Amino acid sequence: MDTTVTAILLGIVEGVTEFIPVSSTGHLILATEIFGYDAKTWAAFNVVIQLGAILAVVVQYWRTFWAVGVGLLRMEKTSLAFIRNLLLAFLPSAVIGLALKDYIDVLLGSPLVVGWALLIGGFAILAVERWAKPGEYLGIGQLPARQAVGVGFMQCLAMVPGVSRSGATIMGALAMGIERRTAAEFSFFLAIPTMLGATTLELLDNHAELMAGTGPVGWGEIAIGFVVSFVVALAVIKAFVAYVSRSGFAPFAWYRIAAGALAVFLLSR
Repeated sequence: MDTTVTAILLGIVEGVTEFIPVSSTGHLILATEIFGYDAKTWAAFNVVIQLGAILAVVVQYWRTFWAVGVGLLRMEKTSLAFIRNLLLAFLPSAVIGLALKDYIDVLLGSPLVVGWALLIGGFAILAVERWAKPGEYLGIGQLPARQAVGVGFMQCLAMVPGVSRSGATIMGALAMGIERRTAAEFSFFLAIPTMLGATTLELLDNHAELMAGTGPVGWGEIAIGFVVSFVVALAVIKAFVAYVSRSGFAPFAWYRIAAGALAVFLLSR
């Protein structure tokens, strides 16, 4: 398949799945398996185009970030707490991710791991939906530090491909009593430093090849995937928050169970 078409398809997959609890990385790995792409060839692409989806968060919530920035200049307590909570939630995955990077890279090459993670994660979401008792809507700067740290450690589960970074952070937040919309928005904001860190590491690892343009996937394909993932994610974010605020996460859980079971069945044959 033409690399431009592949870049567009993977950009759509990334934009649709980055912020809903179904695992964007897992779907990108399965997409390479289903359509016969070489996973190693597209590994750097799959990480870097996540910045397109992250930019969608910045655009969607620019008023929030503007207010936080102004608040920081004025040393306002809520703005300082907003940044504190993001840093506290980011640190566990930064430290553990660096320590376990080689093991994570091995897991990223296993579509079967993705299938099992999707399946098990679907049942976990149903359990949290049934038993969690979320509180009232709060801004990120109003959450206590202990909950921010807890969400950060839950994000570490997403180092297993197929678990879903957004799924782990949102479900972890719900289990700690954080309201659905607050949990979703915290997950969106936490994605910014997390994905920036992951992309920086990937660019450092593949810097020489990308700059030389020697690989089949270069900056042109990355640019296409970036733009596509941005546009698609921008549409998904608003619709996702509105939906889960009304209806919860059960439909995503059942999708994960069906997709995971199918993937395990096909990949185990």
